[in-house]
Amino acid sequence: MSHHDDDFNFEPIRGLPEMLPADEHILWQGSPAPFALAREALGLYWIAGYFLLLAVWRVGVSSIDFPMAVALTHAVPFVVIGAVACAILYAVAWVQARATVYTLTNKRVVMRFGASVPKAVNLPLSKIGSADVRPVGGGFVDIVLAPTERFPLGWLQTWPHVRPWKVADPQPMLRAVSDSFVPVLAEALRSADPAGANAGQASSVSGLEAAA
Repeated sequence: MSHHDDDFNFEPIRGLPEMLPADEHILWQGSPAPFALAREALGLYWIAGYFLLLAVWRVGVSSIDFPMAVALTHAVPFVVIGAVACAILYAVAWVQARATVYTLTNKRVVMRFGASVPKAVNLPLSKIGSADVRPVGGGFVDIVLAPTERFPLGWLQTWPHVRPWKVADPQPMLRAVSDSFVPVLAEALRSADPAGANAGQASSVSGLEAAA
């Protein structure tokens, strides 16, 4: 397992910091869906709900002393601020998604991410202990990859491409990818361990196939 810091001004292959060896080939490439990333990783719905509650509260309080038509206008600042906040969150998610490329080859998963400080992480398929799928709606899923060795980057360095709250033991996460990727990953993991020596990985393959 390794990582590279690079400015990615030149990539011989999109999403990869170097050419692939002759015996390695790309099976799949993709990036997070911006809206799903904003919703799941950045709490878009929570922020929208918070400002909506503030707007409703403001209308309720104002309606005691003012006609409803006037009370409704008192909610406008909260609606505007909430809309701006949500727009900013979506913009952050869009930038993150644009800077991210997940690549699956027949030997590894490569995560290239980071809008301000680009990084690339190599996860050999043989070092993936388990892969857990979480549907996030709209035909997208989050996939947690639990490595058998310590992940080379810290939680903050990897966010939002990391499992929430696992700060002490970071687990990389492929965020908001198409659910069509699940069977491709399952087949790649099976091919990487045809004898089923990695019990956790074999269980994960079955789980991935069930999720697919």
